[in-house]
Amino acid sequence: MNKMNGPVRIGIGGPVGAGKTSLTAALARRLSERYSIGVITNDIYTREDAEALMRLQILPEDRVIGVETGGCPHTAIREDASINLSAIAELEARHPEIEIVMIESGGDNLSATFSPELADLTVYVIDVGADLEVMRRDACAQRQEKPFFFAQIKHDQGVQPIEKHLLDLAGL
Repeated sequence: MNKMNGPVRIGIGGPVGAGKTSLTAALARRLSERYSIGVITNDIYTREDAEALMRLQILPEDRVIGVETGGCPHTAIREDASINLSAIAELEARHPEIEIVMIESGGDNLSATFSPELADLTVYVIDVGADLEVMRRDACAQRQEKPFFFAQIKHDQGVQPIEKHLLDLAGL
């Protein structure tokens, strides 16, 4: 999956408050030890998620770009990805060696999908107060052989399997 034309692009989507920024921070912390990475966040009128990542000081500030979409963030990752593609180009200009770019959706749309021209891989984050055994059974039934992961990002539990799976898919 490692693209000849640029870094591997990982889309991180999910509803507001599900933990997208927490997962992005956890993956950035782990991946930056071995790879040159950057992060792009999408919000309607703010750079709130980008600023939160900068405050955590996981990455240098010039590796984090907050995109203000001015409208529904899901359209900027799906219908017209040009603003995010420009942000990726800016990261590549700043850091020509960049290998991985994580693109965090604004979380305004529960079923937001990433355009294939924008993301090579997509992670969808959900946070529910359900019984995990019931969720595991339902996920197995619905996803069959397709992967799914349970993680507690706040406690740094379950991040490593997600990281490993993404790197394997990306061929890194």
